[in-house]
Amino acid sequence: MKPKIIAVAGKGGVGKTSISAVMVKLLTKFHPDKKILAIDADPAVGLSTALGIEVKTTVDDIRKAVVSSVEDGDTKSAMELLGEARYRIFDALSEQDGFSFIAIGRPESAGCYCRINSYLKEVISILSENFDYVVIDGEAGIEQINRRVMEKVSHLLLITDSSKKGCQVIQTIKKVADELVMYEKIGVIANRLPGDNGKVSQNVKDIMDTGGIPVLAYIPSDSNLAEFDLKGENVFYLSDEASIVKGVQEALQKIEII
Repeated sequence: MKPKIIAVAGKGGVGKTSISAVMVKLLTKFHPDKKILAIDADPAVGLSTALGIEVKTTVDDIRKAVVSSVEDGDTKSAMELLGEARYRIFDALSEQDGFSFIAIGRPESAGCYCRINSYLKEVISILSENFDYVVIDGEAGIEQINRRVMEKVSHLLLITDSSKKGCQVIQTIKKVADELVMYEKIGVIANRLPGDNGKVSQNVKDIMDTGGIPVLAYIPSDSNLAEFDLKGENVFYLSDEASIVKGVQEALQKIEII
């Protein structure tokens, strides 16, 4: 079976990381016999916290080590270096109960993430061949889409809140992705929406403009999740009745992931 690669994208502050973490939780529940990989591709490094993981080695650590060996006068061939990088990538995988995890890391120098994004593209390609399901928590905005980091994904899930800015960002991401990404299915998860008693009002749904991208789930704001975020707790301890868990499950069912 070809791996199902689910890329999560959207503007900052809409809950991408929490949704990505809940996806991992649900995949381990519904596909306990499958190999699942979570990739924290956001330099803000939040998915590890949401999944209760202490990161020891990141993709950027590996890249720096390989680059350093060349700068120190190591005469290894390009093929030897690539082989070494592949080995180190698998060595950096963190094995958890029901899934594996790897993080991009945060480059020390400020500014462009071009080099690490280029390396991340190779990491996704190398690792995805060894897993059944891959969840990628992407950085905010369109940079990784624009640089074809997520060039080949099966599912592109766009996350927005009820703001006009959030809806504009997902429409921009889709426009860029239509030209640069070979995805099979796309959909929106509308998150952190205003509502009463855990329900999103029809008025909010009617006002939101996703540019024709199908909405897979409407998730109301959840004070319990906000407390989890505040404390940095593992989403695996969230109740199955939590709004975000039920919403993400609905979305994954609609795109036939679970």
